[in-house]
Amino acid sequence: MGLRLVLALLLEASWEVFENTDFVINRYREVTISLDYYGDSVINSVFDVLFMVVGFVMAWRLPVLTIIVFTIAMELFVGYWIRDNLALNIIMLIYPFEAILKWQAGG
Repeated sequence: MGLRLVLALLLEASWEVFENTDFVINRYREVTISLDYYGDSVINSVFDVLFMVVGFVMAWRLPVLTIIVFTIAMELFVGYWIRDNLALNIIMLIYPFEAILKWQAGG
């Protein structure tokens, strides 16, 4: 399990670096309502990595169905509450939809 955790940490840290490049930041500004987005703060990136470790340990210890239900519940909750979640971010970065953009803007 140790090697898998190290690989997951490397992948997550790599994503955090890539996520804060001009390429991703500019793409995010172009296709979302976050025109004033300048990248994540260091504290945000650190906590993203720490919570990835928490999720890794939970996925290792808990039944698969529990993790699936937990993930869907969290995505639905933040999607409803703040109109943003991982799935919406991925969709909007890869292939933006005007309907999602309008909904996220509150319209």
